[in-house]
Amino acid sequence: MIIILLQALTAGLSTCLGAAVTILFGPMKEWVLAVLLGFASGVMMAVAMMDLLPTSMAYGSPGTCLLGFAGGFLLVTGVDFLLTKLMPGHHASQVYLRMGYLIALGIALHDLPEGIAIAAGYSASAQLGPVLAMAIGLHNIPEGMATAAPLRVAGMGSKRIIGINALISLITPLGTLLGLCILQVSPTINALLLALAAGAMIFIVFEKLVPASLGNHSIFALFGMIVGFWFMFRINLLF
Repeated sequence: MIIILLQALTAGLSTCLGAAVTILFGPMKEWVLAVLLGFASGVMMAVAMMDLLPTSMAYGSPGTCLLGFAGGFLLVTGVDFLLTKLMPGHHASQVYLRMGYLIALGIALHDLPEGIAIAAGYSASAQLGPVLAMAIGLHNIPEGMATAAPLRVAGMGSKRIIGINALISLITPLGTLLGLCILQVSPTINALLLALAAGAMIFIVFEKLVPASLGNHSIFALFGMIVGFWFMFRINLLF
């Protein structure tokens, strides 16, 4: 079990690698931010459409998938409203700070069922578990970039950004631990969690990332979206 949890933790920590890459960009010009936010949009859309929703349908019924999706969408809507009340103001730094926290929440919700998926892979075969952990690790790199970009623009320090991503990374092994305990009891729980994460990501993409990226530079934003979606599509073909 320790080896399984270590592999899950390594996969989770890939978010820190993605955050570090974004931090290395330094002060961001508008077109760079448009590309990064567009890239994050494409990545999160691809993850929801090609990974989360199809896997949710495979684990559970269409009703379970719809319930989880609606629950995730409404959950992040509520969190967005709460963050607006706690951090009021329309200054760019406040807007990007709220966006960064919302993305972190969406990815955390996503990482929990990913961890459960690693547990499911190991329960199926000794070979499938490590492959899933590697695939999830690759997925987490651009997700770390998606979290770090708006927080960096908001003026947050590098250490704090890495710290937030490190906390997010712990959700993956937590999900694996939970998966080892509950997955065989009720696969429907995993279906619900996967759809919940998809709903959260769709809200973040269309309500936050796409408007912000297009607002900085529409052409570079569209380029980033296409590259992000294509990148995750290619990873899915590999795994």
